[in-house]
This record gives sequence, C-alpha cells and structure tokens, in this order.
Amino acid sequence: MSRVLRALVALAALLLPAVGRADPQFTLLVIAAPSKYHYEYIPVARESLEKLGRLHAFAVDWHKDGAPLDGDLARYAAILLLNTPADEFSPTQRVGLEHYLQGGGNAVVVHRAAIIPTGVWPWYEKLVGRTFINHPMIQTAVVNVLDKGFPAAFGLPDHWLWSDEFYVTSNPFDIAIHRVLGVDEASYDPTRIWPGQVGHRMGRDHPEAWFHHYEKGRVFVTLLGHEAEMYRDDRYLQHLLGGITWAATGLGEQR
Repeated sequence: MSRVLRALVALAALLLPAVGRADPQFTLLVIAAPSKYHYEYIPVARESLEKLGRLHAFAVDWHKDGAPLDGDLARYAAILLLNTPADEFSPTQRVGLEHYLQGGGNAVVVHRAAIIPTGVWPWYEKLVGRTFINHPMIQTAVVNVLDKGFPAAFGLPDHWLWSDEFYVTSNPFDIAIHRVLGVDEASYDPTRIWPGQVGHRMGRDHPEAWFHHYEKGRVFVTLLGHEAEMYRDDRYLQHLLGGITWAATGLGEQR
C-alpha cells in the first residue's frame, strides 16, 4: 500500500463514524474494593456489568478502591458501590462522596456496601437508609416484589426463589424508604446463624431492596448479591440494571 493510500485510509477512518458503536447515555463509576468475604465476585461482576454497558449504551469506569472520590466526580451520572467496605474510605474520600450527593449526584449500594459500623459515619448510614445488624447463613427463601412499578423489579416475577445472606437491618435515623423487594421470613430460618451470634427476625417488614432520595440525589440499595455466580444470573442482573438506570437517569419509574 502506497503512502498516499495509507494516508487516505487513515483520513477516512477519522471522518467516518464508528460502525455499530453507540454514544454512551451516561457514565457509571463502579467502586468494587475487595474485603475478607467479598472478592471472588469482582472479575465476574466486572465482565457482566461491562457487557450490560455495551448492550445498554452506558460507560463503566471501574475502580478497585475509593481513589476516584478524591477527584472530580461531576462526569458520573451515578456511583455504584459494589460490595465495597465504605468504612475503609479515607476522610477526604468520604467528603468527596458527601459533596457528590450534595451536588446532585446519585448512588447505587450493593450488598456488603450497605454495612458500616454504627457511629463510624452516620452520613453514610443515612445514605443507605438502614443500619446493618447481622445476617443468617446463606439460605434459599422467597423474595417478593413489593413495587412492580420500579425498574429494579421489571425483570422479576412477583415471587421468586433466591439464595443469599438476607441482611437484618434497623432504622435508627427514621429514614423513609420506598421498598422494592422483601423477603418472606416464613420461607427460611432467620435464626440459623453461627455459634456465638444471635439471629434476629424482622417480621413481615423485611426489605431487601429499596430506593429513596438523599441530599440532592437518588439512592438505590439492594442487599442481595453475595456470591460471584449471582453476577451471571439474568434475573439479578436485570434487577441491578433497573436500579442503576433509575439512579443515573431518574427515568423508568411507573406510578
């Protein structure tokens, strides 16, 4: 190929739009920091979330720690805290997340990221909307859709079997949440727990996914998502996609 022809081919590549490549609707910052019991999920979740991004035209900016919270977060439509121990964020990273929500940023909180020691960071407890107490061993239970009009429930049957650590939570700050999923405690044993711990029942009001507004942003929380293989499950991924889409855009909610 002559030098002139190569130059023409390169110029054409610059002028022609990329074939089959959609402009991203938004950019999602994912912070997926490993912890003692949550690390095997990371490569599986990354592959699945990046595939969802390609399929649904949003960009995924993946990070293994809270370092991005020290920088400019304005370009992110939402931040996904994926099994990330938020109590390990530095003081400046905590301030960065607070300023992001106070400026209209949005958050998605998944499973382990909902856990923070009581009193360590009250602002974050309020962001989550509930405070973690403990959880029983992984069991199979009936999960019920409580809000069919919310995007994180669109891909789910009204009642479905799911195996997870069904977190027990409290509400010390009296935060109002909109429940999306609840677990039926009659379908498993909430007291089946490790020696030295005491299992707790929450009764009929046992939410496992919800949304609310905090500061000036939207927050979606799902307590489901412990095992790596869950991030290959179509139902779970549709659940997660619905929460991400709502948090990032505010669209899709039906009332």
